[in-house]
Amino acid sequence: MYLFLRLSNFLFVWIILGISSSVFGQNSPLIEGVVVDVTDSSPLIGANVYWEDDVSSGVVTDLDGKFRLSKRNLPARIVVSYVGYEKSIRTISQNESEKEIKFFLKPLEMSLDEIIIQERRPDEQIKNLSMGKASVPMETIKNIPALFGEVDLLRSLQLLPGVQTAGEGTTGLFVRGGSADQNLVQVDGAPVFNPSHFFGFFSVFSPDALDNVDLYKGNMPANYGGRLSSLIDVSLKEGNNQQIHGQGGIGSISSRLMLDGPLFSEKSTFAISARRTYADVFLRLSNNEDVKNNKLNFHDLSAKLSFLIGDKDKLTFSSYEGSDFLGLDEQFGLGWRNWVSSGHWSHTISENSFFDLEAYHSNYKYKVEFEEPNTGFYWNNRLSESGLKGQWTWINSDRIQSYWGFHSQYYHFAPILLDPAEDSAIESITTNPKNGVLNSGFIGMTAAITPRLSTEIGLRMGLYTQVGKGVDYLYQDDIPDDTNNITDSVRYGNFEPIRFYHGLEPRVAFRYLVNEEFSIKAAYNRNFQYVQIASNSSAGLPIDRWILAGKYIAPLRSDQVSLGFFKNFDSDRWEFSVEGYAKNFKNVIDLKNGASVLFTDQVETELLAGDGYSYGMEFLLRKNVGKTTGWLAYTYSRTWREIEGISLGEKYNPRYDRPHDVTLVLNHEFSPSWSAGLTFVYTTGQAVTFPVGIYESDNQIVPVYPDYRNQDRFPDYHRMDASVTWKNPNKGRKWRGSWNFSVYNLYGRKNPFAYEFREIYNDQINYDPDVDGPIVSEKQGVVMTYLFTFLPSITYNFQF
Repeated sequence: MYLFLRLSNFLFVWIILGISSSVFGQNSPLIEGVVVDVTDSSPLIGANVYWEDDVSSGVVTDLDGKFRLSKRNLPARIVVSYVGYEKSIRTISQNESEKEIKFFLKPLEMSLDEIIIQERRPDEQIKNLSMGKASVPMETIKNIPALFGEVDLLRSLQLLPGVQTAGEGTTGLFVRGGSADQNLVQVDGAPVFNPSHFFGFFSVFSPDALDNVDLYKGNMPANYGGRLSSLIDVSLKEGNNQQIHGQGGIGSISSRLMLDGPLFSEKSTFAISARRTYADVFLRLSNNEDVKNNKLNFHDLSAKLSFLIGDKDKLTFSSYEGSDFLGLDEQFGLGWRNWVSSGHWSHTISENSFFDLEAYHSNYKYKVEFEEPNTGFYWNNRLSESGLKGQWTWINSDRIQSYWGFHSQYYHFAPILLDPAEDSAIESITTNPKNGVLNSGFIGMTAAITPRLSTEIGLRMGLYTQVGKGVDYLYQDDIPDDTNNITDSVRYGNFEPIRFYHGLEPRVAFRYLVNEEFSIKAAYNRNFQYVQIASNSSAGLPIDRWILAGKYIAPLRSDQVSLGFFKNFDSDRWEFSVEGYAKNFKNVIDLKNGASVLFTDQVETELLAGDGYSYGMEFLLRKNVGKTTGWLAYTYSRTWREIEGISLGEKYNPRYDRPHDVTLVLNHEFSPSWSAGLTFVYTTGQAVTFPVGIYESDNQIVPVYPDYRNQDRFPDYHRMDASVTWKNPNKGRKWRGSWNFSVYNLYGRKNPFAYEFREIYNDQINYDPDVDGPIVSEKQGVVMTYLFTFLPSITYNFQF
């Protein structure tokens, strides 16, 4: 069966390629080149390259600043343009066309009214095929006001339409009705299981180390898969090949440094970045021994090496390591760590065909220590994914490009281990490991059917097998409703097949160009997901229980259709877009009432599965050019689940259902030295279930919850942040510094983080009988916890 499916995939590939060759014509010779910044030789991504006498023939440079342009009768003139740089016009002879052509663009010393906030073509949203895709320039992210002065990638993505947050201060993302684990976050092709620090307050990405960030939430190309809702594709910055450069910052709670430059010669480069918080340093300065012995820190390290081997090959190696640790007076400790590494080989086969091969390994682990004589324990777990991905790309003509390839992944979820301390009353717990193998083949192509109509089609096929070493439990009537119904168990050896699933994932998109400033796009996507989180926390925790598809837990599936209208105004200075979507989910899991999933080896008995759906409209108005830039976004969205056994079988909202979401982002340049930023966020409060009563059992107050889930809501959330930046505008200085002053929650809004239902004594929330005297009154009450009000911060940033 497996061999048959693989052969079918290859036959499908060659049928598509054969059709495309006959319909769109034969190969045309190409000119290859690269566009770089003259000051540091860094590649310019998204530069426009075209023949002077035929603007419609233009192409855009890729992530390496490279382009491939169909030949004309030579000599002829090529035009290269990039926003913020001087235009280059160059006559190309026949001899020059036989080798890679290098264009060096010089930055414009221009007035601020021509600065653009995005490193892309002004008409990109009109001309391209992408729906639900956003590319966020790092300069834009750095200008957004930040919590504690820490510029944050994931929190910046929350300001885009269709992306919502888990709550106050967190970096968790909910995209178009999907849960947080339905987002694939990857760094240079390697997935990151937990992309957050400080329980979600900061992401693991240091902004200085990043080169490019793409968010896919609509039309996902066929060469990506594995998650239902979105892909956050992060690329680390490559070093320049001319001289050593550096940048960094000193902030309120952490400092960072990034260095890059040539490694051995101009054909090899390096880039290395580090960041560390010093909250634990301040704790040691305290006179309070209980505070002084606490530990609270996180750090990040990343590196990227690049090597050019001849004219046709390039090797890059990337690695990221980051960890957190929270320790309370040597009694309690919680730590977690990500370590991801990847290697990439790019090879030019011919003037119009290319091959890319990447291998990666991602490892995530956490540990919990509790030092108590009678209840102490040590608890740890480790998750990992290893993968190999190959892709062939064929540029058949100016009007069509095809690609195909494979992606093999191996998941290993190690046993959860709970070891009691000596003399502890707690029993030891060890679960069985879980392993899975996912082999996928994909094929896709983009084609210009007519000058106005273009399409992108793709097909992905996934073959998933849960494999040993492991144990499957058998239940009465094959229904895993209770651990008491276990009738037997089956043990499997290493890599012995346990359960097989397969899924076909078609993707198609169309773009119709009404005129040069208006286009209509439509797309359909199907995605499968074979790994997910079982948790009752919407924000995401370091100890969340990841589970693989198996005998009792089927893979998730989603189908999404979307339609969008895209319009530019005033010579592409303004952009406006409206996107609508509808999505359904199959085999969505949720926890039973009172479920406990952290340590059980029969996690299937704590879960229920069913269907879901979501729909919404996303509006975006963006200003790209001028002294004032930014965007206004509004999203209306609804998300529902329908699972037998929850809410009496009727539909209900998950916690992250937030119908209304408004974001405003503004940046203004007052002068070459002074600039300011402002953001405003408003969203409907998250859905929750409040208790309807209480009862007493064994001298404990126990809440009573209704049969219907998440019918209550927190108050609406809103917040305004502001920042002011001063920088030295002299570009000729070797050391350039800037100061950023930020205020988080400018008007001090007390947004709820949590509600606690408990006894209140003497009408005082924080009443302590040992300090405040005898109790004279007692009643049940609700106490709201909020995290931040008016929170200023200062950061010094530098470059050299």
